[in-house]
Amino acid sequence: MANVAVFNTDGQEVGTIDLNDAVFGVELNEHLVHMAVVAQLANKRQGTQKAKTRSEVSGGGKKPWRQKGTGHARQGSTRAPQWKGGGVVFAPVPRDYTMTLNKKEKRQALKIALTSRVQDNKFIVVDDFGMSEIKTRKMVQTLKNLKVEKALVVAQEGETNTVLSVRNIQGVKAASPKTINVYDILKYNTVVASRDAVSKIEEVYA
Repeated sequence: MANVAVFNTDGQEVGTIDLNDAVFGVELNEHLVHMAVVAQLANKRQGTQKAKTRSEVSGGGKKPWRQKGTGHARQGSTRAPQWKGGGVVFAPVPRDYTMTLNKKEKRQALKIALTSRVQDNKFIVVDDFGMSEIKTRKMVQTLKNLKVEKALVVAQEGETNTVLSVRNIQGVKAASPKTINVYDILKYNTVVASRDAVSKIEEVYA
């Protein structure tokens, strides 16, 4: 069972916490994590891109010049791809990029991502963010005290002040135990979670 330090908002160690191995101590599987990230990014795509082929571009019905005797290369239409205003050779068309993973794979990939952060000492537990009001400056100072720059801040649901205090900090994103995902965990250098959020993560994903 992994044991990590618990800090206060001043960056001082105030205790330790045991992490559940069912969530934070699973076997690493890079391929599964890769599939989860690819699926997440693919599912964000709208798939609405469209360009016209030579058959869809208006005009070009008349042969621009006769076949022989002009000194020019033979041409059948002014809407061929080599002409200005012509169609696109292999034009993109609307399509669905959706990729699916089953629930067990998604859950396991998330556990692997969290485990990798713990093993790399990039998982910081804060006793309590203590945001009684919305103060971006205070949150910036807290992250500075923890020696963290690019971070994913995980706060318990209902901690609105914490979420709103993080919103305008560049390179920092807020999430709740139920909205964390593999891509964000890997994208941000460090995961900073409150003690209550850690308990909720273990409750939801164990």
